[in-house]
Amino acid sequence: MSTRKKTHLKTQFQKVISTTLTCSGLIIASGLSPFTVAQDTTDQTISEPLRIEAGNLGKVLTEFAARHNIALSFNPALTRHLNSEGISGNSSPIELIEQLLSNTDLVVIANQDGTYSLTERTQNLTADNQAINLNTLIIQTSRSNTKKENSPQVVTVITRQQIEDQLSISSDSSQALASLLPAYSPNTQKLNNSSQTFRGRSVLYMVDGVPQSNPIREGSRSAHTIDLAMVDRIEVIHGASAVHGLGATGGIINFITKSNRSNEVKQHVDVQLTTPTDEISSDSLGYKIGYQVEGSAGDFDYLVGLTNEVQGIYLDADGNYVGAATVRGDIMDSNSHDVFVKLGYWLTDDKRLELEANKYRLKSRMNFTGVDGDRENGVATSSIKGTPPNGVAPYNDVQTTSLFYTDSDLDGMEFKAQVFHQDFEGRYGASNSNSFQDVSIAPVGTLYDQSQNQSEKVGAKFSLTKDDLLNSNLSITTGLDLLQDKTSQTLVLTNRTYVPETEYTNYAPFIQFEYKPTDRLVLQAGVRNEHAKLDVDTYRTVATNKNTSVLVDGGSPSFSDTVYNAGAVFKLTPSISVFANYSQGFGMPDVGRILRGVSTADQDVDTLIDLSPILTDNYEAGFRIHRNAFDFELSAYQSNSDLGSRIENQNGLYVVKREKKEIHGAEASLGFQLNKDHKLQASYSYIQGKSDTDGDGKVDTKLTGADIPPNRLVTSWNARWDEKLSSLLQVSHAFSRSFDDEDLNFDGYTLVDASVGYKLPVGKMSVAVANLFNEDYFTYYSQAAYANDSFYFKGRGRTLTLAYGLDF
Repeated sequence: MSTRKKTHLKTQFQKVISTTLTCSGLIIASGLSPFTVAQDTTDQTISEPLRIEAGNLGKVLTEFAARHNIALSFNPALTRHLNSEGISGNSSPIELIEQLLSNTDLVVIANQDGTYSLTERTQNLTADNQAINLNTLIIQTSRSNTKKENSPQVVTVITRQQIEDQLSISSDSSQALASLLPAYSPNTQKLNNSSQTFRGRSVLYMVDGVPQSNPIREGSRSAHTIDLAMVDRIEVIHGASAVHGLGATGGIINFITKSNRSNEVKQHVDVQLTTPTDEISSDSLGYKIGYQVEGSAGDFDYLVGLTNEVQGIYLDADGNYVGAATVRGDIMDSNSHDVFVKLGYWLTDDKRLELEANKYRLKSRMNFTGVDGDRENGVATSSIKGTPPNGVAPYNDVQTTSLFYTDSDLDGMEFKAQVFHQDFEGRYGASNSNSFQDVSIAPVGTLYDQSQNQSEKVGAKFSLTKDDLLNSNLSITTGLDLLQDKTSQTLVLTNRTYVPETEYTNYAPFIQFEYKPTDRLVLQAGVRNEHAKLDVDTYRTVATNKNTSVLVDGGSPSFSDTVYNAGAVFKLTPSISVFANYSQGFGMPDVGRILRGVSTADQDVDTLIDLSPILTDNYEAGFRIHRNAFDFELSAYQSNSDLGSRIENQNGLYVVKREKKEIHGAEASLGFQLNKDHKLQASYSYIQGKSDTDGDGKVDTKLTGADIPPNRLVTSWNARWDEKLSSLLQVSHAFSRSFDDEDLNFDGYTLVDASVGYKLPVGKMSVAVANLFNEDYFTYYSQAAYANDSFYFKGRGRTLTLAYGLDF
């Protein structure tokens, strides 16, 4: 049995104290407890009066909210024919909005996630029935205008403020998700997001409903397709769902992009510098610059965003270079940029047309080469300075374009239409992999090559919602989704076809019901009928190290299947509800791996590929409490699939195994608003899973870290000390986990991050420290996914990030 030398934790008390003081000096200087500060600021008045301008109510509220960093959402139909006469005063921004709305039928509601919503005013609100409105935010990803409080599934909304808090610590989108979602696997800290599952299954990543995942040839690059600086909020549906089609067997993560919030031209620029706190050099520095402009003219509005980032080499807690993922791709030692454009036009008061495009590219600078570690002796994979000897730079290059049309009053119904196009390229680094070898080109073991995935998606989504049936107690949404995905994989150095072009065509009609038989009960049910076809032409495989190149006859396998969902939410009291849900999600086996792995002659695609979808049954039950300053949610779930998909390493070749898989777990989240300026939050995820690896019908083999995350606890303390000073302290702990293969046993670790923001007379600055106590650890992916000396990476050590932003 192999052993691993445990990492040695350095004691650097002076450095920790110095860094801690850097982050919290302003707080300490105040000399006040959070409660004292809160009491003091309650009695303060704003020296300069605030003003909400006269004009269209929706536009002036949007502009005012944006100016004061308030995440305000509402249905445009509520304010379409209303005007503001203008108002000013020395009250807070929210109080001024309330005063403006006092003569209307609208009221502003504070949501538990930190956002605000406009809704129609209700009579005689008490402390209890006010809690009903705390989660009135409509979940766009649901496609049926479901309110968060009425969802029978667990839904998390990551707000713009939370995104900005995470960006002040790290620009890595996977790190932000891992810091806020304990059921999401710990960040790999690499461009490759292999093993980053959600509830132990695949995630469907989307940008405004456009799928970013590439399940036909899953290259594990889907988590890095947009800069979070372009994102307004992230909607996360926990558990299997087929509401958006293929890929969401574990959940949906939908990045909702920013939209214009200003009636005038508004601009924003920010700069950011990141450095390790030890061994500072030009190689390890990272910097980022961003620019955004937004505005409107009449019925036309726009938003444009630009970012450019250079990341240096990462250092571990000992000040050594973190190992470079030379083949799979890395975000350290890289250059990335993002260009985002959104244009909107109101055709009428009820009809809107919106065009958006996003171009994201992240490319390695190739200044460092990975050096294998030694798992047996606890030696981490490392890096040496110098360009890798073979190949060209790995990269992600993604362009997403979509056109939306919305009619909020089509004969009393809401109609939504979206057409989209996504072009994805993911290039990997060069290696002399066994699967690349061909003796007709070079002797076995000497041929270096590198693969590149190409995927082009064209699709459309249509939905029609009627929500005033049976005295507005019944809502019906029906629609149709269309998708064509052309995917292939090439070997760029020798111009060989690694995976032939595979065309996946899918159409799926669906219908979703929401019925409220009483004020306390919400029932939901839906059905979706999937029709899919795969077209592959006759092709020849690459030779591999056994010189087994074979000709494979093409084919067109297809399937049709129906997936269902049903759920209920029952309000025991206005602030306490219980919920239960059954939902199905469907995925596809990694067709590309199957096609490229054929080694036996006289086969054809029709009989070779088991295109049976990975149907996942998700059962879930739980309860929620949303009462005044306290919110709590607890859920337990079971996730089963009779024909799952697992990647297995066989003599250096990764192959797809179709097998039964069962996962169960629980999630809990707790939030407590100490006062209006201080909030504590904690979330916990427990998960276990097994599969049937020998085909005997028994799920008795533990899933590894390639499939399920560790049990995790994340906590945070958000504080606003006064109108200028704010802070965040967050702690994430990954618990140890054992596996059937002891070489994959995981030693848990704890990471602490802190940030301080301060509003200057001009602009705002922030100081953040990631891995505050310089934890020395190997990442979860390195320890628990695959026992490979090339992937035995340590996590990043302590870093300091300085940022400055200016609105003008």
